[in-house]
This record gives sequence, C-alpha cells and structure tokens, in this order.
Amino acid sequence: MFSTNKITGPLYTSAQFGYEKYSVVFFSSVVQNVEYMFGIVGVPVIEVAMAAQAAGIKYIGMRNEQAACYAASAVGYLTGRPGACLVVSGPGLIHALGGMANANMNCWPVVVVGGSSDQNQETMGAFQEFPQVEACRLYSKFSARPSSLEAIPAVVEKAVRSSTYGRPGACYIDIPGDMVNGRVERAKVRVVPCCLPPPVSLAEPQAISQAVAVLQQAKRPLLIIGKGAAYAHAESNIQNLLDLTGFPFLPTPMGKGVVPDSHPNCVAAARSRALQQADVILLLGARLNWMLHFGVPPRFHPNVKFIQVDLCAEELGNNVRPAVALLGDVNSVVEQLLSALKQNMWKYPSDTEWWSMLKEKIQSNEQTTKELALQSSVPMNYYTVFHHVRELLPKDCVIVSEGANTMDIGRTMLQNYLPRHRQLDAGTFGTMGVGLGFAIAAAVVAREEDPAKRVVCVEGDSAFGFSGMEVETICRYNLPIIIIVVNNNGIYSGLDKDTWKEMEKIGDLTSVAPPVSLLPEARYEQVMAAFGGRGFFVQTPAELQEALRKCLADPEKPCLINVMIDPASDRKQQVSHHILKLDSFLKCVYFVTIALDKRDIIIINNKNMPIMSIFLFLIQNSYVRF
Repeated sequence: MFSTNKITGPLYTSAQFGYEKYSVVFFSSVVQNVEYMFGIVGVPVIEVAMAAQAAGIKYIGMRNEQAACYAASAVGYLTGRPGACLVVSGPGLIHALGGMANANMNCWPVVVVGGSSDQNQETMGAFQEFPQVEACRLYSKFSARPSSLEAIPAVVEKAVRSSTYGRPGACYIDIPGDMVNGRVERAKVRVVPCCLPPPVSLAEPQAISQAVAVLQQAKRPLLIIGKGAAYAHAESNIQNLLDLTGFPFLPTPMGKGVVPDSHPNCVAAARSRALQQADVILLLGARLNWMLHFGVPPRFHPNVKFIQVDLCAEELGNNVRPAVALLGDVNSVVEQLLSALKQNMWKYPSDTEWWSMLKEKIQSNEQTTKELALQSSVPMNYYTVFHHVRELLPKDCVIVSEGANTMDIGRTMLQNYLPRHRQLDAGTFGTMGVGLGFAIAAAVVAREEDPAKRVVCVEGDSAFGFSGMEVETICRYNLPIIIIVVNNNGIYSGLDKDTWKEMEKIGDLTSVAPPVSLLPEARYEQVMAAFGGRGFFVQTPAELQEALRKCLADPEKPCLINVMIDPASDRKQQVSHHILKLDSFLKCVYFVTIALDKRDIIIINNKNMPIMSIFLFLIQNSYVRF
C-alpha cells in the first residue's frame, strides 16, 4: 500500500515493497529481475541512481561510460539477465555507444538507460541535447523514449525482453530530465509482470536426420564450439555428443571451457590443420565471420560441408551455404542430434588417418610452444610468462584477457575447464578497452554467487591504457581482481630503454618514434598502489611466480603485476611465405642510415630493435637507404 498518491519523478514511497524511495524505472527493472547497474551519474540521472539503490539494484559507479557499458553487457553474458548501464545525456550516451555496439556484435544482453534534455526544450539547443533515440538505433535491437511516466513499465519490459529474446543484444531507454522530476498518480502506473524466459526453439526433424546422415559420412569431421553454445548453457549435451561420436573439436575463444581444454578430443593446438582439412564441420553457436576466416579457402577445404546450428535465421548461410541448416536453441538442437545418433550408436573411429594427422600436428605445435615457454632468458617472452601463470592459476578462476599478442597467445596457453569462465576478451568486434570492465562485472557477480572464485585479468600494456583508471573503481569497491599487465613497451612491439634514449637523440619524438611504441618500462603497478591495492614489478620467472602466489593468497585486496617482457617478443612463426621473406630480410637490417631532414645523417646500430619497429621507422621517413 502506497503512502502517497503521487509517484514523484522517479521517486515514490512504497510500504508494500519496503522501500522508502522508489523509481518507476527501477521498480520496473526490479520486476524484470535486473540486479546490477553500472554507470556514471550527473545531471539529470543522479536521483535515478539513488533510486536504483533504494530499489535493491546493486550500483557500481565507473570512471568511463564505455567501461560501464562493457561491464553491464558482461553481466548479461554471465547471468543471462541484462545488466543496466546508466549514463547522462549527450556525451555520456555517446561514450556508451561503443559498449552497445560491442554487446550487439557479441550478442550479449544489456539495457542502457540514458538521461536526456527536457522534452519542452527540444530543438532549442538544450544542455547536451542530442538525438539519442535515433543514434542508439544503429547500435541496438530496441531504442525508445517512454511517452509518459505511465508508459515506463511497458518500455522497460520490452527492453529487457528484446535484449534476451532471439539473438541477444543491446537495448536503449531514453529518460528526459522532466520525466526524472515529474509526478504521476499511483493508480495510472500499470505494473507489467516479468517477461517470460526466452522461448526455446527446436530444429526441424527432417533437418536433424539430414545432419546425422552428413555426419556419419564424414571422413574428416570437426566440431566447432562457439560462444553461442556457452551462452545457451549447452555444455552437458555437447560433452555427451563428443563422448558419443568421438569427434575432434575446436573451441572459439569464448567457446573455451564449454568442454574442458584438457579433453582428449580437443584439437585447439592443431587449429589451422583442423580447419584446412576437415570435410564436415558442425558449427555450434559459432559464426563464419572473420574469426573463422569466413569459412572459405585457403583456410578451409574447398569442398567442406557445414552443418550450421544457430538461433538466428539470418545467420544461416552467411558467407557459405550450409549443407544443413539447423535453426534453434543450441542446447536443444544438440539434444535432438544426440537422440538421433543414439538410435544406431554410431561412433567415429579413433584410429583413422584424420586423427593421426591431428595428433601429429598437436604434438609438433606443443613441442614448439614448450621450447618457447621454458626459455630462461631475461627479459621473458610471452610464452614463458603464460607458462608460469598457467601453472599457478586455479582451475575455476574467471579469466579476462585483452591485447594483441597478449590475448592471442593467452588464448592458446591458458587452459580452461569451465564454461563462461573464459574467454572474456575483445570478442567478435575486436574491441580494445573491455578488459577491466569485464573483470569488474565478473568480480561483482562472483562476490554474490561464489565469493571464493578469483577473477584474473590479463592485459597487454596498450590494452590496459584504454581503461586503466577503472583500477580506482576496483579499489573503491574492494574487488579482489588480479590484473597481470604483460608489458612489452608498445602496441604489438616496443622499444627497450636504451633504444628509446637513442631515439630521443634523433629528434622530435612525434616525428621519429614508431607509432607502435609506448614509454619503456612504464610502472603500471604504481597506479594500483596509488589507490590502495598491491602492485608488483617483475622481470624474471621467479619474481612472477612469487608475485602471483602472493596475489592468490590474498582474497581481499586488488593486485596488479607489471610483467616486463622482451619488446621484440612475438607469436611463434605463422605459415605465411611473404611474411617469412620480409622477416628474414629485416632481420639482416641492423645498420640503418636515415636522412631525417636532408642535413643530419643518423646511424642506428641496435640488434635488439624489434623488427616491426625498424620497418615502421623506415617507412615513416621520406629518405631511406641501407
């Protein structure tokens, strides 16, 4: 029973729900089971954030709207219910668009609530006036402004429902300033009940029969597990499918953990060979986009047959026409396949030439990786760092990762054993800056559901720079996140301190410093220490092991380990003949004569200068000779 006949703008008193102050927006959100909100407050949404807290929603104040939206979308992926992102009007909403676009590309549910200028000031040049609803339509599934306070519950319900139904994604609700401070009679507000869980659809039985026939005829089968399978919670059925069929499988980055990486049928270490030579591929919630090379030669066999499982009809047939298209929920469709395959208990033999080829390549690649990982030279390389990190990380920790080489090598080196614990990374959109927002979201959810679970965020030094100030957010809420910054002094590659000093002598750094370079040996751990967390600067494997042990032993304090590696460290050699030729040529270039301004002749003699830095330095300047 309400204690007042008016609902104030967003606030009113509700004895029925036990809250002193309540928001129409967030009363509706609570009804829709929205639990977490991330944002940055200001005019006109300060009161809205306070009302959200009063309503029981957990509010996490961030330092940038982009990171706030990344965090809210990660909550959607981890829990299946959208996180909320609260932003101010104009620039605040614009900053959040990157997070909305990333959520849409990753197919993660999120609801963004944006304040906007008063309705009676539209077209007058109001404070931070911007066509927000129109702008968000490019980056969301649903974008709307309630026509009145009374309409808010229906709009919130539709936003939450739209974010989770079908292919998940971002939705936007626009709240003008005059609505924030408006009032409405209680009786006029109709409470809209919580939307039903997303409907589960099944594939056509005839298509299931066709898929089984194609699978049983395969000579070189492969199963690819995408993040759609992780989101669908299909791990149990997929593991049963692998046990029943004996197929080799390959996880996409965020499909890792649906089946443990330690499973004997995992062929991630032979990824290129598996993709290039498979004749039948069963795609489970994975899209044939750039991450899977569009499904076309030369990365795939010209005659490969795809069996595509996806809940979005528009995705079926993108780039390659599938031999069989199975439209439906991944978990339910896999269950259908299991039922059909069990009828004759067919299993792919384990002694085929295909398995021999894959195991041979796995052994070869693992040996190469092992040699790199066990190198004792200092500064360390990527593989050495990840080897020692992998040895100490708990099997149930949540791993967030972003960067260029840091993320790519981490995908192969860090093992995953549980679904939705990895890989929270740059994802389909290749977005840098997501790491700390994702880590904050994972830590907030873990605190409620499994307080003992650790969250480890592995960042390249360039990636850390995008959202580094969120370290203050981590310390403010005392989230025991472990951040590992793999520091190579640059983007892809950097320069060591001595080379940097020589570079400074050449001239203005804006003209001569390679665009990929960052400040050598930046002390990122001091950022964490400045806000009350623990910081470690490490240069050797022993120091790395000691620092990580201390971090894992402290379940209360946030920590950051700044790991210095060789600026020239790179991935193990990829098979690309033109790159091999260029690399071989550039490795011979130690003496470079550069005419900077037609007068000064500078000689650089540094065998440790990274290959890419030399190459970029050469092409930057107008006059180059060897």
